Amino acid sequence: MSGIILSVNAGSSSLKVSLFGPTADGPRHLATCTVESISADGTASFTSTVKDISDQEKDVKDVKDHDGALQHILKHLFRTTTSEEDVTRVCHRVVHGGNFKKRVLIDDQSLHHLEALIELAPLHNAPSTALIRSTLKQLPKAKSIAYFDTTFHNSIPPHIYTFPIDQELAQKYGLRKHGFHGISYSFILRNVTQFLKKPAFTTNLIVLHLGSGASVCCIKNGQSLDTSMSLTPLAGLPGATRSGDIDPTAILHLIKVSSTTVEDAETMLNKNSGWKALTTTSSFGDVVSNQAKDANAKLAFDLFVDRILNFVGAYYLKLEGNVDALVFAGGIGEKSIELRTAIGERCRILGFLYSEELNREKPSQDVVRSISPDSPGGGIGKRILVCQTDEQFEMAYQCTEDSELYDRGEL
Repeated sequence: MSGIILSVNAGSSSLKVSLFGPTADGPRHLATCTVESISADGTASFTSTVKDISDQEKDVKDVKDHDGALQHILKHLFRTTTSEEDVTRVCHRVVHGGNFKKRVLIDDQSLHHLEALIELAPLHNAPSTALIRSTLKQLPKAKSIAYFDTTFHNSIPPHIYTFPIDQELAQKYGLRKHGFHGISYSFILRNVTQFLKKPAFTTNLIVLHLGSGASVCCIKNGQSLDTSMSLTPLAGLPGATRSGDIDPTAILHLIKVSSTTVEDAETMLNKNSGWKALTTTSSFGDVVSNQAKDANAKLAFDLFVDRILNFVGAYYLKLEGNVDALVFAGGIGEKSIELRTAIGERCRILGFLYSEELNREKPSQDVVRSISPDSPGGGIGKRILVCQTDEQFEMAYQCTEDSELYDRGEL
């Protein structure tokens, strides 16, 4: 099968690659491979949805970086699923797009621009740009396309994205809110509107993308009105290793009164904060399971709930109470029954319908499911939904729908 699309999603220490075949009904998933715990220590692990994994492919002790992880995955896929010649497009998730307003074909100029943005999203843009260079080397005949988490938030109005600081400095250095997780929000919006049987331009949502990196998005009439992350993914909610919002003066004070450098502070806020700093674990599952016996775990859980509620309440007001659904997504949002309970019960006061029984039901294969009971009056009411987001699919979908990138005759 020709016209194969490779969707590449690089984390700070992981790499997920999905393979899609083109069809008239949209991309068809062929395989997904993941390499976790990539490090110079050789502690990586490899998984694949393809059942045929050789003993040699299971051994990833020699994978020390993202380039090696991509080589390993491609070797496996070319043996089992496709060929180098059939892969014609490679879609890369890039967290920070800077001034790019839409996806971009990779060339020397655009890649150089992306590398200049690494300091604004150090956990993700660094491995993403390294992967793009690796892809250009390993798949030189395929088109490489960068899709940005920031693009979805282009609709945020000036009074929300503007920082109230010296505007000459702000414009010179690009200091403003951008927002992230946009590829995920795009997938969620499209699938939730289909579930609700409403056109996107009349749909209002509060979406919680909750994972090791977490954010909230306020969607009005199918467009991003506001979001919790800002110039960088550090702002907003705390995460596994990120602090989220704190008083900036706290860091300035720390630098003044201690030997902490700016670089130390950046590392602390991005890699050594969040529930890792409160509990010593970056696993939210461990945080939940240890609550009863560990006061620090309970503190981390309650703090996360509190910060989420801050944004839900604010966005409810921004939408003037006209909200079609509160949507949980991301690894934590999709899997943590306890977190959904804590949020769902508190949101009843805003008119959201919540069922503990539906919340605890075994997840179905449906992309979107409701954890709201039927409205007592027979109406629809404000729903609480769970969406299994898929950034790899969303990039492939946008690629096949883009006439500048994909000839419909290839489908």
